[in-house]
Amino acid sequence: MTDYGHDLMFGSFLTPAAGQVEQVVARAKLCEQVGLDLVTFQDHPYQPNFVDTWTLMSFVAAATSRIRLSGNVLNLPLRQPVVLARSIASLDLLTGGRVELGLGAGAFWEAIEANGGRRLSPGQAVDALDEAIRIIREVWATDRRGGVRVEGDHYRVVGAKRGPAPAHDVGIWVGAYKPRMLRLVGRAADGWLPSLAYLPKGPAELVDLNALVDEGAAAAGRDPRSVRRLLNLSGQFIRSRSGFLAGPPEQWVEEVAGLALDHGISGFILGADDPTAIQLFAQEVAPAVRELVASERAEPGSRAKAVEEQREVVEAGGAPTLAVTPTPDPGVRLTDHQLW
Repeated sequence: MTDYGHDLMFGSFLTPAAGQVEQVVARAKLCEQVGLDLVTFQDHPYQPNFVDTWTLMSFVAAATSRIRLSGNVLNLPLRQPVVLARSIASLDLLTGGRVELGLGAGAFWEAIEANGGRRLSPGQAVDALDEAIRIIREVWATDRRGGVRVEGDHYRVVGAKRGPAPAHDVGIWVGAYKPRMLRLVGRAADGWLPSLAYLPKGPAELVDLNALVDEGAAAAGRDPRSVRRLLNLSGQFIRSRSGFLAGPPEQWVEEVAGLALDHGISGFILGADDPTAIQLFAQEVAPAVRELVASERAEPGSRAKAVEEQREVVEAGGAPTLAVTPTPDPGVRLTDHQLW
């Protein structure tokens, strides 16, 4: 059981559908209105059914005022590191520090190659990501003298001028699953961002994967607690318990809090485009998880008592109705209907 002690963060993972752009933007605005901390968008530059993620992030940034934004995760093979570093820093400056960098080494190599990228082996992809992170950090390091020089096997930067620096310490969150990539996360990144749907063994798999991140951090002389652990969540809000994250909000509260306290996850990103699910996650799950985790951190052992009390309420017929109070938003029509 590991709790790395980070403040909790709750966000959404939206589909950048080209055929529903007004709805996508409306969902992003809804995320801000219902109190989520972060809105993220998947990035597949080779996918013509999606709008460009970077363009969408910039548009949504202008349409919101508080919520943070990130790609989930940006496709490195089709986004040049120096330009990406300056793009992130620029949007971070324009938004007053609301941008984070979710970064991926690439996966769909046939599509990447078809769109002008280079096909890389798994080992080469890890090396390329390592070089790119070094370049991005060097571009942002405007307090250092001289130009950026990284002589890598995949990226070669010879004297590029530094800057601009972002408005805040942008987190570099890497999507990773294999041992070598996970050690790289521990050594060089600020956060680890996998998806629950890609973990065959479910949350239990986080134990071994976290250990690899910790191993990489320790080998580099870093405190493993300095690496934030985030997780893309998938599930269903339904009346009865039907598996992990498939049940009523009180079940989600119990299980998401467990991810924080037992597996060190501090960033929870809901993969859903449904506005009602977004509201339930933001208004019923997130506040209760924050309270439960804060209580357990202050008084170890209190979680078990709180969970038992909640179950007694449910057994007595006091379960939440899974209804939400509609939150007005242009382009989003909500009713307070139940989900089943």
